[in-house]
Amino acid sequence: MSASALPLPMPRDGILRRLSDFFLRHQRLLLVVLLAPPMLWIGVVYIGSLFALLAQSFFSIDEFTGLIDRRFTLKTYGELLQGANIDIIVRSVLMAASVTLTAAIIAFPIAYFAARYARGRIKALFYIAVTLPLWSSYLVRVYSWKLILAREGILNWFVERTGLTPVLDLVLSIPIVGGPSLSISYLGTYLVFVYLWLPYMILPVQAALERVPRSLIEASGDLGANPRQTFRTVILPLALPGIVAGSIFTFSLTLGDYITPTIVGTSSLFLGQAVYTHQGTAGNIPLAAAFTVVPIVIMGIYLWLAKRMGAFDAL
Repeated sequence: MSASALPLPMPRDGILRRLSDFFLRHQRLLLVVLLAPPMLWIGVVYIGSLFALLAQSFFSIDEFTGLIDRRFTLKTYGELLQGANIDIIVRSVLMAASVTLTAAIIAFPIAYFAARYARGRIKALFYIAVTLPLWSSYLVRVYSWKLILAREGILNWFVERTGLTPVLDLVLSIPIVGGPSLSISYLGTYLVFVYLWLPYMILPVQAALERVPRSLIEASGDLGANPRQTFRTVILPLALPGIVAGSIFTFSLTLGDYITPTIVGTSSLFLGQAVYTHQGTAGNIPLAAAFTVVPIVIMGIYLWLAKRMGAFDAL
């Protein structure tokens, strides 16, 4: 056979063209090929790890050997419902709820101004100002606040200069909330949480307010509604999806954080600290897994209630 009779290799463009034609004729197969890698990642790494975690919570620790007994039991959940552990859950939920509520109250006017009045460079400066704290390390921000809130910090210096020391002492003397200083108190932990997660509330609320048609607000005024009625009946319902989206971030991040309460706060544990302590120092992985199930259940109930309220209808 002569060299001229040998089949020539197909050009690369020809192969790509044939593949393109093949997938154009079999679009479902193309969808499967595109979705297979991310779905495999979600199914194995994410959902698989959650099922493994759930399975660990139904094991228990052998009291004599200290080893994990891998027989199905509800003993660990009975231990989870003891008084000290219930206190940790209630403390964490109350902190997350208060941080979320405060962040929503602070974020709404800021987001409303950005959505309705900020234009051009002002809006660009708004985005920079909101996201600027996120450009630095999480640990740097938390340790900075520990220094700010400390007895020798700049905040205490400002309070002394303005003659507000009696007021601060009165606040720190409040049971549960107060402490030796702001850096060693629930109030200090609460302030740091609000600072850390506020951008995650501002941006979704601002995005939701951007979608509120100005014509609806003008129509509300033309029909005789005062600003308060317009806010309650027009603006707030339409901005609710953004508020819910922001609250999911602030609530869940506060509920599971263990670094901030460790650096700024008292010795009382939160959920994240309890998980870290039981799986690390104590070596009680089943109880740590049971503690981890708690925020998953709480967030599931929260999302279900939000859906029932129609918070996701406008998303």
